[in-house]
Amino acid sequence: MSPAVRRTLVIATTGPIAGAILASPSAFAADKAVSKTSVAELDPAEQKIADNLNARSQDPRLGSTLGGVVIDAKTDKVVWGHNATTALMPASNTKLATATAALTVLGPDHRFTTKVVYGDGTLTLVGGGDRTLTTDDLDALAKTAVAGLNNAGLTSVKVQVDDSLFPEPTLATGWNTGYYPNEIAPVRSLVVDGHAVTDTALDAGQVFAKLLTDRGVTVTGDVTRGVAGAGNVPVAQHQSDKLSKIVKHMLKVSDNNIAETLLRMTALGAGRPATFEDGTAVVRAVLGQRYGVSLDHFEMYDGSGLSRSNRIPAQTLADILDLTTDPRYRQTLKYIADGLPVAGEAGATLGPEWGRFDTPDSQCAVGKVKAKTGTLTGAIALSGMTKAQDGHWKVFSFVENGSTANGNDIKDALDGLAATVNGCWA
Repeated sequence: MSPAVRRTLVIATTGPIAGAILASPSAFAADKAVSKTSVAELDPAEQKIADNLNARSQDPRLGSTLGGVVIDAKTDKVVWGHNATTALMPASNTKLATATAALTVLGPDHRFTTKVVYGDGTLTLVGGGDRTLTTDDLDALAKTAVAGLNNAGLTSVKVQVDDSLFPEPTLATGWNTGYYPNEIAPVRSLVVDGHAVTDTALDAGQVFAKLLTDRGVTVTGDVTRGVAGAGNVPVAQHQSDKLSKIVKHMLKVSDNNIAETLLRMTALGAGRPATFEDGTAVVRAVLGQRYGVSLDHFEMYDGSGLSRSNRIPAQTLADILDLTTDPRYRQTLKYIADGLPVAGEAGATLGPEWGRFDTPDSQCAVGKVKAKTGTLTGAIALSGMTKAQDGHWKVFSFVENGSTANGNDIKDALDGLAATVNGCWA
């Protein structure tokens, strides 16, 4: 059964789901199905795309293990496919699945809350899973906390951090310790300024303690870790930007740390523990049960795509992106499409500083292609969308594994395939 047909069998969602209970596809079998033409005649414009991709996918830079697919977003017609259902390492294209689950479970307007509470002479900074917390945000919390202390006639406090929202950090299946702390920091529920340190919670507590000191409060002893008592008095809180904005930023710059935090917050939002295992289980449930995306050959062990054990076919990646074009789901998932880097856009992973879309074959697609990048040793991916020469949006996914060519050469080849879908490289 095609993804388009399966999607008509599940309830449309435009907001967060409560708990971990997901609708059963069979409960909606009476819904009218809109069939996807898996074997259909291509019009001349589509045939040109297919013919060019057939030739250009044989580029020796791409090696022998390339999976790819192109779908017409309006009709769901498969324009071209090559090893589309083969299980391949997706690298950071995994973030598309993470973002879909987070927006669905938590809702685009969800915000993450960092709190300060007081009890027994101690101010506790309580992490709430906000990976975008800044020193300025902590300073605002410190200002409010100091005002409260002054009103109570208190001039000195102890400071502790409470990051108990997440369990003690562990390595995901497919990770190695060499990732810490630069590729990714151990995943905790409290961090400031995205610091790449081993203990982000204690680091944030130390920044907070200094801000208190700067405002005239004496902080006694070292910052410690603890759990806020039930009777502690709320002193201050900070709320993050909306999840929709965080997701867009995460995709634009391919932020691994945000992705892993979102995976845990999604698990919590579905009523499960904040672990790799439970987070990825929720992603599978959202994709398969709520949206009807095929999970054949789908293996996911983290939220960022750093795991070398992840396997997601190009077809599945394209089907996830195709959801963002469906009017039933657009209110919730449009932020994924909005967050895709644009070819030639500085400050994102398809920008000129990364050497993307700068060859004679692909330069024509600058500003015309938006796509999520993915790069690991031995795995390079590009999945996105573009308006083709026939005026229709095409969703595409190209995943390459195992080529012996230089990584930049592989990326150039994939950029050329995207320009082919756009049609500017005819």
